[in-house]
Amino acid sequence: MGASPQHIAIIMDGNGRWANQRGLPRAAGHKKGGEAVSRVVDACIKRGIPWLTLYAFSTENWGRPPEEVQGLMRMLNRFLKQTLPEMMEKGVQLRAIGELDMLPDSCYKQLNVDIEKTRHNSTLVLTLALSYGSRQEITRAAQKLARLALEGELNPSDITPEFFAAQLDTVGMPDPDLLIRTSGEMRLSNYLLWQLSYAELWVTPVLWPDFGGEELDAALEDYGRRQRRYGKR
Repeated sequence: MGASPQHIAIIMDGNGRWANQRGLPRAAGHKKGGEAVSRVVDACIKRGIPWLTLYAFSTENWGRPPEEVQGLMRMLNRFLKQTLPEMMEKGVQLRAIGELDMLPDSCYKQLNVDIEKTRHNSTLVLTLALSYGSRQEITRAAQKLARLALEGELNPSDITPEFFAAQLDTVGMPDPDLLIRTSGEMRLSNYLLWQLSYAELWVTPVLWPDFGGEELDAALEDYGRRQRRYGKR
């Protein structure tokens, strides 16, 4: 097998379908999905993957029924509190990208507590995309650069791809090498559109609550067989 990816991004899809197939409420699927997060974090640590970014809640998800959104936010808050000791023990550094100020105060505060307490950990960088949308991220970056240009602090000709990338939420992070999407859907869903420009894509029909080390190994094996040419040959 070839080299392993340094950064894996995952679109965690299928919690609702998992619950529906079992005649359970959607909340049960989201709960099982949270357990899958812990499994995949452990699997990445075991396999020496240093960067993992998970699409946890999109800007579009705010349009779901209010009771489902409230349940997801409660679950997020509980996840952040319960996993903090585990992250400290395992050396996981937590980061977050997205319009974080849209989160409920309790979630926003707990998220910042976790980020601050884990900031010196170095085994794995776990980034949660929360209230995140890639078009919105790119728009915010363009607005920032436009303001700087209007104020005379930036010459538009100085804007390079590298300079633009430095205005994005993911500044300081390597671009993902591998994107995994569960539940068989074949779309990016407004996720890391800039950063995934040259990522390898791997889609599995497995629903997110059932995803674990075996599925991750299948993705890594497939990745290892690919040749990444970046359009150069």
